[in-house]
Amino acid sequence: MPIDPVELTQALIRRPSVTPADAGAMDVVEQAAASLGFACRRMPFGGIENLYARHGLQGPNLCFAGHTDVVPVGEAAAWSVDPFAARIEGGMLIGRGAADMKSAIAAFIAAAEGALAAGEVRGSLSLLITGDEEGRAIHGTKAVVAALQEEGERIDHCLVGEPSSSAQLGDMVKIGRRGSINAEITVEGVQGHVAYPQRAANPIPVLIRLLAALQSRRLDEGYPEFQPSNLEVTTLDVGNPATNVIPRLAKARLNIRFNPAHTGRQLAAWIEAEAGKAGEGFAGKITVESEVSGEAFLTEPGTFVDLVARTVENVAGRRPELSTTGGTSDARFIRQMCPVVELGLVGATMHAVDERTPVAEIRQLTDVYRTLIRRYFEEFS
Repeated sequence: MPIDPVELTQALIRRPSVTPADAGAMDVVEQAAASLGFACRRMPFGGIENLYARHGLQGPNLCFAGHTDVVPVGEAAAWSVDPFAARIEGGMLIGRGAADMKSAIAAFIAAAEGALAAGEVRGSLSLLITGDEEGRAIHGTKAVVAALQEEGERIDHCLVGEPSSSAQLGDMVKIGRRGSINAEITVEGVQGHVAYPQRAANPIPVLIRLLAALQSRRLDEGYPEFQPSNLEVTTLDVGNPATNVIPRLAKARLNIRFNPAHTGRQLAAWIEAEAGKAGEGFAGKITVESEVSGEAFLTEPGTFVDLVARTVENVAGRRPELSTTGGTSDARFIRQMCPVVELGLVGATMHAVDERTPVAEIRQLTDVYRTLIRRYFEEFS
């Protein structure tokens, strides 16, 4: 029996693989890939299950990348169905991971089966599947890519199955992403009585000055193919229940999504410099801890990007917009190995209550992937 992408998606959804749990989801992927003759390698890092599977030894190597982990369901009672039952109602498959992105994994495996059976793979197909995309993404694709590079493994092009479409399947393809940096700022002062401020050092005004200085700068006006960079303060915490106490600590966190006009290192240095200015004359200290989770990147339009766009147009009937919008994805790690493009389902309900996707679109995405595999080897072999 051929692999049915809808049934395979249901099997994956029924594994409640909320990051960092695997719950057997990677076993489902591995069994399906192994049944097609893929040589499967489990590559666990830091307790996270990852899989690299390859069919063939020759180049070119077209890789599909995705993740089996999902975000929490939130309030389960708010769902109309069990979020891990994978029920189909009114032509919609409902469940956590239906859009983001277990359906895409199933669609590609089903497409690979058809392409292999037809002898259309004149090179290699590979799968890079992680269980750590929705978390800190340290022990998933990032670690696997580093290991593969160390071994000398070659991937020529990669397709990531993130839900890149906006309103209709194939209306958008991601060819790049902005970078992301998180910073945690701690201002440590001296606690004291509000009536005797000379005996204390209030950290709150210092933190307010620093955040105001950071937010007052317009980072840029945008960059070719990218929207402007933006800084957002995500939390501000003092934790002072008293009305007559100057607190000792004040903390804040912020995130910057940045285009190629900046690097993470440059932005981290800027935040540190502004912290130094804000702390001048302050009888306390400011600590900044920054973490760059990804640099901005762009897969330049060319043969591979054009092939993906033409295939979507021919199969789905619409020419996709080439976009760099949205958050981060594991493409930021894979781009170190090869050109990478993201193509998947509509992401409108990802991470939401009653996450869902039309069954018909899972099958159509399978057709897009199948056509893309055939054309890829016609173009690059």
